[in-house]
Amino acid sequence: MGTVSIKEVARLARVSPGTVSNVLNRPERVAPTTRERVRQAIRELGFVRHGSASTLRAGHSRTIGLSVMDIGNPFFTDVAAGAEDVASDLGYAVILGNSAGSRSKEEHNLLVFAEQRVRGVLITPSDEDPRLLDGLRERGISVVLVDRPAHRPDLCSVTVDDVAGGRLAVAHLLDLGARRIGYLTGPRTIRQCLDRERGGGQALAAAGLDPETVLEAVEAPAMTARAGQEAAERLIASGRLPEAIFCANDLLALGVLRGLLQAGVGVPGDVALIGYDDIDFAAASAVSLSSVRQPTYRLGQIAAELLLEECGDPGAHAHRQIVFQPELVVRESTGGPGRAAATTRRRVSASSPELKPGVSTLKEIR
Repeated sequence: MGTVSIKEVARLARVSPGTVSNVLNRPERVAPTTRERVRQAIRELGFVRHGSASTLRAGHSRTIGLSVMDIGNPFFTDVAAGAEDVASDLGYAVILGNSAGSRSKEEHNLLVFAEQRVRGVLITPSDEDPRLLDGLRERGISVVLVDRPAHRPDLCSVTVDDVAGGRLAVAHLLDLGARRIGYLTGPRTIRQCLDRERGGGQALAAAGLDPETVLEAVEAPAMTARAGQEAAERLIASGRLPEAIFCANDLLALGVLRGLLQAGVGVPGDVALIGYDDIDFAAASAVSLSSVRQPTYRLGQIAAELLLEECGDPGAHAHRQIVFQPELVVRESTGGPGRAAATTRRRVSASSPELKPGVSTLKEIR
């Protein structure tokens, strides 16, 4: 089959060649019905544009980069799914890079993104050093932080209030009567772990309790199920099991659950257990896991919309730092109902918007 031209696509779709070009390069400028008619013509004719030529002309490609800390963590796969859905709807592809928490791997991923002329980058940075991100922006590549606050007015970010999440988790354990609480955290270089611990301390202080005597932090080398199980085994061997355990993410909590059950420790009879993130596995575990839910898919959606909005016209919009509120989900591991999750608390503030189900546009949170 010979090469199909833009003019042939335009003729079949009953639009101008300029409209076809807009669908290929600036789809947000084309009405949805027209955009779909052009895409249907592209599919029918088997049109494939010369990607390298259009990239050279524009100085960038129809791709965005997404750098995450741990693609094995369902939190990040959900974020990636949300970002990819938005990008795909607007004619972009997503290139995924997994830093595994390593700055050197992250630096390599960002270099590859730049070499591929990505339009922008979504990133959960491995540390607080801004130089890598500033280097991207100097190249004309837009950046949006995901699950990290920007702390500066010239960057967009989408985060969840982890201090509030820590408060929710520990306040719930206190409501159950627990006065010896273990906090299983990941590496202390991870800001979210520190914020969740800080929120737990605030819940204790609000209850008139001393965090130093009630909350004991145990650091795991990684935020994985294996690390959680090994931590549980060490706690059991020490003979110092707390009355309740709050884990910095659900993978740690699922590992703790396995370790406790294998040792004959009852959950929640002997030890109440709560995780963080509310991944799909939390509701499906042997003892369904209580958790602090984050809107992970929405994080990815809104981050991608912010990024592509900025790519379209960097000077047209103020940089925004969007903060979502977490919610507590009570299940069997803290004495709640079984497989069907029951949400017992929800806190939403005007400055920390939560999206309505099925809504993914920025208009809803402005």
